Amino acid sequence: MRSVLFVLAALAIAGGAAGFAIEVEAHDEECFFYEAKSGTKMGLNFQVAEGGFLDIDVEIRGPDDKIIYNGERESDGKYTFTAHMDGRYTYCFSNEMSTVTPKLVVFSLTVAGDSAFVEDSGDDKHDKLHQMIAELSESIVTIKREQDYMMVRERTHRMINDSTNSRVVYWSFFEALLLVVMSLGQVYYINRFFEVKQRA
Repeated sequence: MRSVLFVLAALAIAGGAAGFAIEVEAHDEECFFYEAKSGTKMGLNFQVAEGGFLDIDVEIRGPDDKIIYNGERESDGKYTFTAHMDGRYTYCFSNEMSTVTPKLVVFSLTVAGDSAFVEDSGDDKHDKLHQMIAELSESIVTIKREQDYMMVRERTHRMINDSTNSRVVYWSFFEALLLVVMSLGQVYYINRFFEVKQRA
């Protein structure tokens, strides 16, 4: 639960993007929808934070059911595209390949704006200023998205390292305990062996 809360906090994006964390059960699929106008620039960043081999199937479909992006068994990824028509765009994460293990997927959806953002006012300088502001805004959103993506990757790798270190420590304790038991067993066996020899 704490890891999910951390991821949600890391993916909190102001304006133009939304961050989410979902758990996709085995043999299940989770889909999200976004209504967009033609020309709208959209982006998807995702990463599998927990579960199995940290892989998931990803698919993005347009309003006409045209497949815009399709990835199989991906651990993370970034994909940006421009809406080709008005309507509902679908983002799906599928865990149908897994038999029992659920997957925790963190992802962010970014909407940079549509192509009609700059209106034709007849003033070239005014239009150029609007265009520069739009490009600057889009660049800031992209940088913010990259920062959030790196934070999620760092958190995921830290969780993997902590898990690996814990297993190494547990295995070391087990080996030490096994060594002590074997040593005591050998001492007991040797003592019994000499006791039998003396009696004989």
